Amino acid sequence: MLVTLPPGEGPTAYRTALTHLGDALPRVPARTVFVSSTGVFEGTTAERPITERDEPVAESGRSAAIRDGERAAADLFDAVVVRPAGIYGPGREFLLRRVRAGEGVDHARRTNRIHESDLVRALDLMLRMDDPPALLHAVDRKPAPLGDVVRFLAAQLGVDVPPDSGSGVPSGLVHDGSLLLSLLGTLEHPTYESGYADMIASSRIAP
Repeated sequence: MLVTLPPGEGPTAYRTALTHLGDALPRVPARTVFVSSTGVFEGTTAERPITERDEPVAESGRSAAIRDGERAAADLFDAVVVRPAGIYGPGREFLLRRVRAGEGVDHARRTNRIHESDLVRALDLMLRMDDPPALLHAVDRKPAPLGDVVRFLAAQLGVDVPPDSGSGVPSGLVHDGSLLLSLLGTLEHPTYESGYADMIASSRIAP
């Protein structure tokens, strides 16, 4: 069973939904994968890359709710938890549209992402492999300041670089994707340049 749920309202929304799901099922599935988010680390501060060994410090309400959902999935279904970073790909073109519109972004914010094709591969593997890890961070091989990303996109799209709306002080986290890479072997889009260039070349957003 693959569980993908929106956050819902309130700190126990995930737990409530998962409890109802468990009550509705005739038995606990042989394998459950719960799709969480690296957003569970909102409020966490660290200068080094975050790995699966790091315990989230959930200071925001949103991150606390996501973390409770992870715990509920483990309690009810002994679930494997997968935490994707920012998911992008066909149909997930928010940042491309923002760059085309010239909307400001925080250039110094550290960002992580995963192309949807690689996320699908990771989820499929977690459902099928004999002894999956209990926790997996789904991130590509190139975390980057958001300014680097939008400068690349602006050049690809032939538009001006969006203005910097931040303070210039680095924020956000870098997530280590070594475990994912060791399991998949390769990523279809190991960097944002690869993934976004493919999107721009093949989608209706291309100039």
